[in-house]
Amino acid sequence: MLPQMRRFLYSLGMGVTLSLFMTLPLKAADRLYFIFGPLNLSLGIDSLEEFTETGNVNPELAFYFRVANADAAQQAAFREALTRRIDLENPVQLSRFFNSALGEEILTKIGNLLQIRGGRNGKYAIRGALVQSALDQENGLTLLNFLRHLPTYMQLNLDAIQVASRSLEALDRGTQLLIEEMERLTAEKAKNEQNIDFASLPDLTQPGNYGIAEREIWKLTDSTRNRVFNVLVYQPQRLREDKTPIIVISHGLGSRPEDFEHWGRHLASYGYVVALPQHIGSDTQQTQAFLTGLSREVFTVDEFINRPKDVSFVIDEFERRNQAEFGGRLDVENVGVAGHSFGGYNMLALGGATLNFENLDRTCNQDRWSPNVALLLQCRALDLPSSDFDLPLKDERVKAIITLNPVSGDIFGAEGLKNLKVPVAFAAGSSDPATPAALEQLRAFVWAGSQDKYFALVKGQAHVDFTRLDGHSQSMLDSFNFIVFPQQDILDRYAQIYTVAFFGRHLLNDAAYAPFLTPSYSQYISRSPHNIYVVNQAAAVPLSELFNRHRPRDRPPIYPPFQP
Repeated sequence: MLPQMRRFLYSLGMGVTLSLFMTLPLKAADRLYFIFGPLNLSLGIDSLEEFTETGNVNPELAFYFRVANADAAQQAAFREALTRRIDLENPVQLSRFFNSALGEEILTKIGNLLQIRGGRNGKYAIRGALVQSALDQENGLTLLNFLRHLPTYMQLNLDAIQVASRSLEALDRGTQLLIEEMERLTAEKAKNEQNIDFASLPDLTQPGNYGIAEREIWKLTDSTRNRVFNVLVYQPQRLREDKTPIIVISHGLGSRPEDFEHWGRHLASYGYVVALPQHIGSDTQQTQAFLTGLSREVFTVDEFINRPKDVSFVIDEFERRNQAEFGGRLDVENVGVAGHSFGGYNMLALGGATLNFENLDRTCNQDRWSPNVALLLQCRALDLPSSDFDLPLKDERVKAIITLNPVSGDIFGAEGLKNLKVPVAFAAGSSDPATPAALEQLRAFVWAGSQDKYFALVKGQAHVDFTRLDGHSQSMLDSFNFIVFPQQDILDRYAQIYTVAFFGRHLLNDAAYAPFLTPSYSQYISRSPHNIYVVNQAAAVPLSELFNRHRPRDRPPIYPPFQP
């Protein structure tokens, strides 16, 4: 949400923001009520309707504009937001989502802000209004139409919205401060590094010298878990003269192995055997089953256990095939892993980070609204049967980890991440709305117990690769003309360079790759508008100090690791 829109109604009730005014439910049938301590204010919905239809600001709405100190541009943005239509291919799917455990949790958080008069959570009224407006073929899903379908007895809790608004403002401010500090640290470290002629180094965006064999698809059956899944396997045309390491790449929630095919092919050309497993309870097929009504959940909660075990089973399969199919030339005890988002969680768990249910329970069972969307996913782990808590997820064969936008902060916490000892790289984006860098990857980097750890921040990276979205999703996003999409070619270049360099340094133990992992090299390849900043373990203390200076009051300090 645009910062100026977010601040639009901040002064109204000492904290209500425009973004919340636009995206959270308002009063439809008659009036919208604002509850702030002893104050009870209201705004007629007919004032909003008149405003959207004619542009006229009647005296009632003018009062709120004056209180909010809204200029003409902000008023125009608000008018557009009221009528911006979101076209859904199948509105019934919206109903299915908000009837899932994950969707209901989102509604519960919003329902603490938009309540039934008297203070009860408004989640069911919100869900009904969303679905009804989405099914309205004439007017569609707009904010104004959503308001029309709300019951007449709703109120905005400005006390709770004030807290939410401050959290959003703190995240915005913290993200900007993180960018500035990463830029400063990168420049500072680069000045102290030995001068290297980076132009003379190999171009790691180009394919390696090992060639790429035709892709294979393995269908694996783990009878102990009653789990059947596919694995895409990419091999070099020729194996290394010595042992060939294995790399396993894990897709994110609602994604699929094919989305990371470009990673697999590129790494195979550098002499690695690469596997991309399908995680059947949290992949695209699960999403489709959910959307078509064949499943009640976006993902199954046992994926917190099954995803890491899928990866271990794939490594087991390489051990089984090593002699017969690879002549015993695979280094099955020296495995690199990489994962995106939920897949990043997998790989941290495999590397030794332990699930911390005490920390998760403490964080999830708080009434406050959080801007960290990833926390909603992590909180679902509390639904795991208690008998699963002690299942070992660490795999001793995993020797190096790359995580991109990983879900990582609260499910492990400081106590869980200190057990992560293998080399690890955390990659984050400054525009990630799902796993915010300042709340997820920053804390995970600081807490990780590895002595070889890296943190890369890319300006403008926004969690997903928009070029790989399906046509309908892309067209729906295109309707939001204020969204600026990343230039994916720049992001792909970074991924090609750093995956090859990191695994070359920490799987092959090849010192020739060390210069590629330096802050000065990140300055050399950095390209606007997606500048990249890379630091190593030496930055953990200054980054934690930054967090501690500017953290919200309700969040504990992060370094030294917080002891509850």
